Amino acid sequence: MTERERAIGALAGLALGDALGMPTQSMSRDRIAARYGPITTLLDAAADQPIAPGMPAGSVTDDTEQALLLARLLIDGAGDVDATAFADALERWEAEMVRRGSADLLGPSTKRAIRRLRAGEPPDEAGRDGTTNGAAMRVTPVGIAVPHTDQEALLDAVVQASRVTHNSSIGIAAAAAVAAAVSAGVAGTDLGTALDAAESAAAAGARRGHWAAGGDVAARIRWARGFARGRGRADLADAVAGVIGTSVAAQESVVAALALAEALGDEPLDALTLAAEIGGDTDTVAAICGAVLGAHHGVGGLPTDLLDTVRRVNHFDPAPVADGLLELRHGSTA
Repeated sequence: MTERERAIGALAGLALGDALGMPTQSMSRDRIAARYGPITTLLDAAADQPIAPGMPAGSVTDDTEQALLLARLLIDGAGDVDATAFADALERWEAEMVRRGSADLLGPSTKRAIRRLRAGEPPDEAGRDGTTNGAAMRVTPVGIAVPHTDQEALLDAVVQASRVTHNSSIGIAAAAAVAAAVSAGVAGTDLGTALDAAESAAAAGARRGHWAAGGDVAARIRWARGFARGRGRADLADAVAGVIGTSVAAQESVVAALALAEALGDEPLDALTLAAEIGGDTDTVAAICGAVLGAHHGVGGLPTDLLDTVRRVNHFDPAPVADGLLELRHGSTA
């Protein structure tokens, strides 16, 4: 398997997980079971879906769209992301969502940070208490663009991509974990090594940004991996939903995604469909898990029929984006 196939796989896995979780996002586990039954494939969103009512099967959400937005900024900026330009792009994205009648808008940390930025606060302060998963859900392009073997360079890139909205110890730690796991996967490491890299990056990332109270992301990842390993599907679902948590809090949803990757990493579709069933921020949990497992297995290790639907419905081709990000990756090691 080539590095390019793994990079494409990271973006394709992100989109596939996002699309699988789209119809169940912001719903309880019980309501998902009653409305859809077991999730085994891409589904249309029900008419009473709280965020995406009636959205067709295979549609992606803010997770993929904002990741692609960040990828374009990285590529156009030769690896640099201007904080103000990023805020402008996020506002334009939300305006387009409103125009399309979507309820899938900017999250609470991002909204608050952009308001502060517009009020004159500097970029490093605007996102000082952003502890939700917005930075982590869109950070996959950083993992493709920067090698995990230079952890300081990777953390610098994560901070640059996160600081305007999520410049907190928790927000950066969670984003660093995802970026490191993706980057290690693109490099061809085994999954355990990639998740070890996530733990290490989360610990280092927690020392960046403004301190925020909350569970330590690295410690939670370490515990969750051990807790999830070897559990059956039903027991795993109970553990992730009831103990780890699947809310928009970064130290829940990001840890949940990595726990599912640990437990079900050999079967990506099983991991992603379970992520879509367990309630809460299902699209983000599944998207992050999909990015990590897509980087590990490569695009050829993901279900072709489902990916074809995601590509067609969203007019989505991850290959050119992956190519641009890999150019940055090799430029950074030159």
